[in-house]
Amino acid sequence: MTEDPTRRLNMVESQLRTNKVTDTRLILAMADIPRTQFLPAQLAGVAYVDEDIPLGHGRFAMEPMVFARLVQAAAIAATDVVLEVGTGCGYGTAVMARLASTVVSVEADADLAAAATTRLAALGVDNAVVVRGDLATGHGAQAPYDAIVFGGAVSEVPAAILAQLAVGGRLVAVQRRDTGPGRASLWVRHAAGVAARVLFDANTPALPGFEPVAGFVFA
Repeated sequence: MTEDPTRRLNMVESQLRTNKVTDTRLILAMADIPRTQFLPAQLAGVAYVDEDIPLGHGRFAMEPMVFARLVQAAAIAATDVVLEVGTGCGYGTAVMARLASTVVSVEADADLAAAATTRLAALGVDNAVVVRGDLATGHGAQAPYDAIVFGGAVSEVPAAILAQLAVGGRLVAVQRRDTGPGRASLWVRHAAGVAARVLFDANTPALPGFEPVAGFVFA
C-alpha cells in the first residue's frame, strides 16, 4: 500500500495534539516516520488508527496517543541513551532514535527482532540496535540508561530493569494489575531511591511474560 502523508498528519492533529502531546521534536518525528513501513502489508490500511494493532506472536503496536504520551513523559534528550523493552514492529524504536543519541531495544521474539532490524536499516536508522534477549532482564551491558520505555503493559517493573536506570533517569510503562484499568506511570531514579507516579489511564495489552496474575478468589 502506498504511504499517504496525509494520514500521518491526521494522526498527529487528531490523536496527538488533542491529547496533551506537545513535545515538538516528538510530534515532528511521528509526522515524518511512515508507520505503514513497520507493519505487515495486510495491516497497512490500519496503520494510523487510534487503537492497539495486533502483530501476532501475542504482540501489539501500541496506540499512537499512548505511545506518544509515554515517550513525552520520558523527556528524552538528544544526548540520552535509551532502553526500549519490547521492540515489537520497531516503529517506537525509530521514533525514539530521532530523539535520542542511542536506542538499545530488547526483543525476545526472533522473527520480530529480525523484521524490526530490517525495517530500521531500510529507513537509515543508524543509532538504534535491536538485541535478542529476555525482556524481563533488559540489557545491562549498556546500562545505565537515561530513559527506559516499555513497548507494552507490565504487571510489575522488574527490579533488574529499574537497576539499569541512571540517577536522574526516567522509566515509563503502562502498569496493569488483575483488576481495574491500566495506568501509564513514570518512575524517576533519585540519589536516594526511585519515585513513581501515575500519569493517565491506558488499557494497553501486556507484553508476554508480564501479564497480570489474578489474585486469590474464595470459592
